[in-house]
Amino acid sequence: MAVCVCMGASMMCSFGTVPSTLIVNSQQTALTGTPIATIMDNKPIANIPPFGMCNSVANPATKRPPPVFFTPAPCVPNITAPWAPGSPTVLVGGKPALNNTSKLICAWGGVIQIVNPGQTQTMVP
Repeated sequence: MAVCVCMGASMMCSFGTVPSTLIVNSQQTALTGTPIATIMDNKPIANIPPFGMCNSVANPATKRPPPVFFTPAPCVPNITAPWAPGSPTVLVGGKPALNNTSKLICAWGGVIQIVNPGQTQTMVP
């Protein structure tokens, strides 16, 4: 069984340089001490703060003219879909609960995953 993710969970992007902390604002009623995250807590900046510098060559902000071609740039996540897969059977505020196996894909090619779910006692399928 997976672990339920909540406010304050630590995340990392495969192209980022530092971890970031999840902000939960999709619901405020179901708690594990702090609000439980759902798959809809996927908005850049509002839910997913930057991960330091971005090292993705797909990010237009990292492109430079020759002879340099590439320089890391400040990370601004570009998220277009909810977390996946989420919990198939646990709904929080009508939305699937987020668990520690869920991933989020950035349009610049990064894979965002949960490093620490923010709590360790509440399990979800």
